[in-house]
Amino acid sequence: MEIGGWSPGMVVLDAMEKAAGVRILQTELNDSPGVCLKMAGSLGNVQAAARAAEAMAERMGVAVIAHVIASPDAGGQAAYEAAVDFNPLMEQSTVHYPVLEKSMKDNGQAPFAVGLIETQGFTAVFEAIDTALKTAAVEVLAREKLGGGYITVLIKGDVAAVTAAIEAGKAKVEGLGRLIAAHVIASPSQGVLSLLPK
Repeated sequence: MEIGGWSPGMVVLDAMEKAAGVRILQTELNDSPGVCLKMAGSLGNVQAAARAAEAMAERMGVAVIAHVIASPDAGGQAAYEAAVDFNPLMEQSTVHYPVLEKSMKDNGQAPFAVGLIETQGFTAVFEAIDTALKTAAVEVLAREKLGGGYITVLIKGDVAAVTAAIEAGKAKVEGLGRLIAAHVIASPSQGVLSLLPK
């Protein structure tokens, strides 16, 4: 799956994992800006996950390319499995492998919500997150840079608090930058948790 934006990518990943028995292999950031989610599972499950990805992307109004390769040739692995890569301009890796902290390994969904605000411009996201933190009992989990000035900040808390915080935060972006996305994932899937920036 290729989707424009890291936060929409996490929402789509959550939808795919909740719709079908698939697992995330790795993600790779590109300069669109966007993210490529590489998934594996049985053909039927991957096809169901692709349909879920397309449906979620349509609801969000975000373009997605969902493509399924049935029985991929082993020789192609060298092309689609990216090696660890560090982008010095963004000061972070562009290839992410799923890693779950021991405290999150329960083979289920998280008992909390994750909120994502993605902007083009640091000032806008900093103001949005400051407002979010002042609005509700939430905590900052991490931030992810995508390139092209796109940055996502993630917050954590109960669903009501995260929803209130994201709504308040996204209202503060106008005039400071461009709002790319603002989402709440209730009970995020293990794949989403495994890709949260550390």
